[in-house]
Amino acid sequence: MTIEFDRRALIAGFGSFALGATLIPGAARAASAGEILAATDRLRNPQQSFRSQITITEYIGGRKNDEMAITVYSKPRPSDGQFRSIVHIDAPRKDAGKLMLRDGKDLYFYDPDAANTIRISPQQRLLGQASNGDVMTTNFSRDYRADLAGTETVEDARKAQRNCYKLKLKASNKAAVYGSIDYWVDAKSMHPVKGRFHSSSGRLMKIAFYDEYRQTMGALRPTKASIIDGLDTSKVTVMRFAKFTAVDLPDAWFQKSYLPRFRKS
Repeated sequence: MTIEFDRRALIAGFGSFALGATLIPGAARAASAGEILAATDRLRNPQQSFRSQITITEYIGGRKNDEMAITVYSKPRPSDGQFRSIVHIDAPRKDAGKLMLRDGKDLYFYDPDAANTIRISPQQRLLGQASNGDVMTTNFSRDYRADLAGTETVEDARKAQRNCYKLKLKASNKAAVYGSIDYWVDAKSMHPVKGRFHSSSGRLMKIAFYDEYRQTMGALRPTKASIIDGLDTSKVTVMRFAKFTAVDLPDAWFQKSYLPRFRKS
């Protein structure tokens, strides 16, 4: 199967900062780094209890290699606004019904066939370049400290020039999946455009482009994230987000002890 997007355009895009980025002359700093980051959180995720579906497709050398479908249930904690999440694996059939739970820094995996719950790492790969932590609903402003590094013109996933704020994010607690993130946000729309994700040691792990903004649950939200391996650019994983639905989620769901009783709704 031929890849459905121009991988060369993506590779060119994530090199644009180093090779061709320019400062935006006279750009005004209308908001603080923290305010900009919080604005992107509100666009990436509805700030309420909701359900969504994600299709994760891995490509290697431009050809489809593997695919997974999941349903994610997310609810913000009253204490700090960060999300608790349950991930239900819908496909492939061999993994259907398996669950992941995240509440703060704690992440668990439950296999109903083995009736066993184990602690897992958010950095562990789920499929392709998508990690366990990537499929959990997260407000970056709750797990990272943001600094405004300036304004730049960068290329997005479609090779269009975008005037962006560049944010430098540093992990502020142990729940953060990455050590640091370079994050480009459209200066006009506050849409996230691009991210470079680093380990705690500073190693570049992946580059992500956010795309295909659609009106859903009251806002224009990115419904596609293309993730490129930080070392091997032939490895690309596409996450597609769909069917955002407001739902009332019981607090009891987000407990390790409840996983054996969980039923997809």
